[in-house]
Amino acid sequence: MFVLQLGSATFLLTEPVISAMTTGAATHVVTSQVKYLLGIKMPYISGPLGFFYIYAYVFENIKSVRLEALLLSLLSIVVLVLVKELNEQFKRKIKVVLPVDLVLIIAASFACYCTNMENTYGLEVVGHIPKGIPPPRVPPMNILSAVVTEAFGVALVGYVASLALAQGSAKKFKYSVDDNQEFLAHGLSNVIPSFFFCIPSAAAMGRTAGLYSTGAKTQVACLISCIFVLIVIYAIGPLLYWLPMCVLASIIVVGLKGMLVQFRDLKKYWNVDKIDWGIWISTYVFTICFAANVGLLFGVVCTIAIVIGRFPRTKTLSIINMKEMEFKVKTESDDETLQQVKIVSINNPLVFLNAKKFNTDLMNFIQKENASNQPLDDISKSEQNTLLNSLSNGNCNEDAAQPCCSERWSLVLDCSGLSLFDYSGVSTLVEVYMECKGRSVDVSLANCTASLIKAMTYYGNLDSEKPIFFESVSAAIRNIYSNKNLSKLSDHSEV
Repeated sequence: MFVLQLGSATFLLTEPVISAMTTGAATHVVTSQVKYLLGIKMPYISGPLGFFYIYAYVFENIKSVRLEALLLSLLSIVVLVLVKELNEQFKRKIKVVLPVDLVLIIAASFACYCTNMENTYGLEVVGHIPKGIPPPRVPPMNILSAVVTEAFGVALVGYVASLALAQGSAKKFKYSVDDNQEFLAHGLSNVIPSFFFCIPSAAAMGRTAGLYSTGAKTQVACLISCIFVLIVIYAIGPLLYWLPMCVLASIIVVGLKGMLVQFRDLKKYWNVDKIDWGIWISTYVFTICFAANVGLLFGVVCTIAIVIGRFPRTKTLSIINMKEMEFKVKTESDDETLQQVKIVSINNPLVFLNAKKFNTDLMNFIQKENASNQPLDDISKSEQNTLLNSLSNGNCNEDAAQPCCSERWSLVLDCSGLSLFDYSGVSTLVEVYMECKGRSVDVSLANCTASLIKAMTYYGNLDSEKPIFFESVSAAIRNIYSNKNLSKLSDHSEV
């Protein structure tokens, strides 16, 4: 996929679909650990509806649950959750985070060895772990036809989970993610280990959260982790023979907590866009009923079908009478105020298909305005009032000369043509508002629908000290003019 440069196609993987798929995959992993948590023997069950067959088998054989394994599992989960929450709560006050997983593994292995739990209580242990790394060999190609379908599903799910965590980290630390580069990195990290018969790798929510909490910033943290893994493989691995499987399963389940708590996103999707809420539910159901790759495919197809069905019924173009707007503004404001106001008309639906392009084009326009410091005195008024930029979602109209980059200026987003939006669109508008706020650009939104105002207010922490939503562009400019007059009066009083 890297060779074909298919990174641009990842925009089809919307946030609700990725969230639902990863939550469903985490649910499958938790289900696979149930037999170890309860200490029961269970045959291998897979295939469609295998999720429900596993729990049906558990309830049919509930009398075979080992009480010792159940109690040890509950104790391990309570200790892990409690210590991790304390680490998270006091991470700013403590310099070293307690590695509770490692401590629990050592303590459980030592206790099991001293009490001989394997024979005394019948607890299943990890058993013999081969020492070192196997010599490299070419993977057997004669089984390729038998595993190619499942291998494609594993690769797709692993990449999507890694991409979701990468995008989350990018939002958290303010950087961009190259989707094609992620394809290359994910491919190489699985092609090379295949010669050593390693299992497929992907990013993990638990490890990512651990790196966050320890303040890791560069790849040096991963290098240190690799060194410790090598030490375990060559020296400590055989000592884990006595580790109870129920304790190991508890560590796995608690490590998936970050994915399982994504159920809380349902409230967010319901308040922002109920169709995205329905996509989340249906994708999750398909994931747990069939497989993660099936759920992912269903979510993508469902999202595309809904957007295609909604687009023809939406108003995609809004024509603004700029001469009339110019007359209203000039009769109520002065030329100096007009020189510091730019109007952008959003004339298309703002959904996941075009939200990223709209954000990029609008940020480029803002950067151009900030970088421009030459006055336009030699340009006629008619040229100053024409459309400067044609954005993917709107037309940019400059009402007067460009302001100097050192001056604070105002941007008015005319949302009269924004007849359709989804979660990604609302997220983009809020991000644009916060980005402009950090660049000394005052943003006002005019002609917003009640649903858009409600969604943006619910999604982000917008500025509550001054209004940002106005019933018309004229009202927004009048507000800018009045604020400017108040600022002048304040300056004169200080003098």
